[in-house]
Formats: sequence, C-alpha cells, structure tokens
Amino acid sequence: MRSEVAFLDCPAYMDARGAVRCDLPAEVEDWYAMRSTDGPLECARIRCPRGHMFNGPIESLTRHKEPVSTPQRARR
Repeated sequence: MRSEVAFLDCPAYMDARGAVRCDLPAEVEDWYAMRSTDGPLECARIRCPRGHMFNGPIESLTRHKEPVSTPQRARR
C-alpha cells in the first residue's frame, strides 16, 4: 500500500476534435496490478479537480509527450 500522494496529468479531451486536453493534475486514488498474458500490468484509478475519472493501465492513462526539438539553422 502506498501512503504518498501521486498525480498524473488528466488525459481527458476537452473538445470534440480531440485537440485540447484537460491536463490538470489528477490524483491517483488507487494503485493495483491486473493480470495479463504478458504478466502483471500496473494500473490506477485517477480523478482530476474537474471530475474526470479514469481507471486502467498506467500506459493508457499517460501520454508520451513529444520531446521539444530545437529549431535547425537555415542551410545556405
């Protein structure tokens, strides 16, 4: 059992096109393991201040953020 408070960015979409995400800090209410054919999956139940609730594998609750690339110099 974990005693510290943990947060993830809320993955909820805020518009119909899926272009804007909520991204408020969602509190992890429960951590648990779920069985799968590839072994146990780390899962969580989260809730953000706007009331969005999600329950499932951590990989599906977090998104992989694209690394910020530095602009390349113009070639001459």
